[in-house]
Amino acid sequence: MDILGATLRVCVDDLETAVPFYERLAGGKALRFERGGVQVAAVGCFLLMSGPEAELEVLRKVAATIAVKDVEEAHGVLSELGARIIAGPVPTPAGRNLIAMHPDGAIYEYVDRQA
Repeated sequence: MDILGATLRVCVDDLETAVPFYERLAGGKALRFERGGVQVAAVGCFLLMSGPEAELEVLRKVAATIAVKDVEEAHGVLSELGARIIAGPVPTPAGRNLIAMHPDGAIYEYVDRQA
């Protein structure tokens, strides 16, 4: 399984206030989208999220987003190593993802950019 990078997940109260700071910090423009009532801005290695507290409470349980070459391959490797697949793989606007709990209890989202 090829791990291509990781994205830090940051829940913020006010996305409009947070985005300019992270754009300057990361040196790039935010890619914005909405998912499940949560406003999201991807800026460099940061994934900023703002929305209803009930949704953010769930999102805070995921430690980071890990980019991989192929989510199906990640699914196999994670399962073989004893991780519990909580959700997915499922298609998203940007590719596919899955949520896995590692044997130590840490929860991560794995994403790819497959068509």
